[in-house]
Amino acid sequence: MMVNEKYEKQANRRRAERAEMVRIVAEEARDTADWLGKEAFDRKVLDALMAVPRHAFVPPLEAAAAYENRPLPIGEWQTISQPFIVAAMTDQAEVDETSRVLEVGTGCGYQAAVLAALGAEVYTVEALPGLAEAAAERLARLGYDKVHCRQGDGAKGWPKAAPFDAILVTAAAKTLPRNLLDQLAPGGRMIVPLEAEGGTPAPAHWLHPEQVLMRIHKAEDGSHSERILLPVAFVPLIKPPKTAKR
Repeated sequence: MMVNEKYEKQANRRRAERAEMVRIVAEEARDTADWLGKEAFDRKVLDALMAVPRHAFVPPLEAAAAYENRPLPIGEWQTISQPFIVAAMTDQAEVDETSRVLEVGTGCGYQAAVLAALGAEVYTVEALPGLAEAAAERLARLGYDKVHCRQGDGAKGWPKAAPFDAILVTAAAKTLPRNLLDQLAPGGRMIVPLEAEGGTPAPAHWLHPEQVLMRIHKAEDGSHSERILLPVAFVPLIKPPKTAKR
């Protein structure tokens, strides 16, 4: 078999796997409509999932499972989020090509790539130097030139790039990070997993999850409202190693 034919066959297989992943995500969105308050994700969000090659964001040993609807290890005790959760967070953030978005917890860069596929200008912060460097290289190599990466304390946000139309936190915080809320523009949305015992009540009709995914909406007067979306399980929000550059 010629090299080009082999490459095309592999690319077609990946596209088919990605299409099946998107189908499953859309089905799960219908199953969680009572939680999320809508029957389906925005078609543009599903198209963004279809456009981003998830297999390029996972370690080689995990590539065969890249399009399964589950989180996968990416090293340093961190994970790439389940595709359904990526879609749910992106959909709830209401991102489009006019949006300026902060992501806290770059990880492997997959969530940032999905946001960029929607046309957003993305600012992403990762605490762990190794992951931050690898993600920045990967995103640049794959052509995501609207993603700006830095290594540092994500809980501090990115003040110089604020305000943000949307903020996505991809690690669980004990309480709502005040620095991030201050950097959210009036009318903006923050999607953040919080530890349920950190002041956020668990949904009455669920078995007291340790974490809940929250949607925070900031009003024009600076006040904010909170809504529980889903029970979730995220790695904890961490600070950078003391030896890391800030």
